[in-house]
Amino acid sequence: MSAGPASPRRTMPNRWPRACLPSTSARYDPAVRRILGLVVAGLLLVTACSAKSETTLPDGPALLKRSADAMRTVKTVAFTIETKDKPAVPVRHAEGSLTREGDAKGTLQIEIAGLQEIEFVLVGDKVYFKGPTGGFQTMTRQQLVALYDPSAVLTGVPDLLSTAQDVQPQAEEKVGDAAAYRVTAALSQQVLAKLVPGVQQGVTGTLWIDKATSRLRKLDLPLTGGSVAVTLGDYDAPVTVTPPAS
Repeated sequence: MSAGPASPRRTMPNRWPRACLPSTSARYDPAVRRILGLVVAGLLLVTACSAKSETTLPDGPALLKRSADAMRTVKTVAFTIETKDKPAVPVRHAEGSLTREGDAKGTLQIEIAGLQEIEFVLVGDKVYFKGPTGGFQTMTRQQLVALYDPSAVLTGVPDLLSTAQDVQPQAEEKVGDAAAYRVTAALSQQVLAKLVPGVQQGVTGTLWIDKATSRLRKLDLPLTGGSVAVTLGDYDAPVTVTPPAS
């Protein structure tokens, strides 16, 4: 029996036209490889710089030194002192405005035979104060300082910053609309007591330092029984303190 005619061999079509394939010389051209290498290196550099800018924090002691120097130049400031729960301090709440000369005005809630709310105006060596009812009475600055010294917000903060120990930068975050560095530091009882009367312990506090100006924005103090938060703002805004009308 004779074999039939051989079937013709089928040829698979070329799916990639030769014109579309890079030539061997193009694929291994040294100039092309150099360009690709530069592109890859540039991308790696940008990625590394971006990661570094997101994680780099300033040196803690140097940051607080700059902040202490910046606070010594402040002319006026608005302040708020707020307690949470029941820390062992007589001042429960205070807020007002203060000048570098020590003049101040604001309100104060303080524990003296019960919680007392006082409006005060401090001009020179004279203090005008009043409760929720009645008119203004007067006392001397020395008498007020025995209870609470509002001028310590400016005079005490530079000492607090310059004597802080074990300063540890934590993060960059917002305080209000301002970018700030959050820092923890060991703060001594002697310096804290000037700022918040009645503090009986040194603490590891948390501070927020303004990134642009190096000024203190906020201070949080964990105390036995609760905590105290001090917030500062409206730096160098015009403040006029005059005796109240009689």
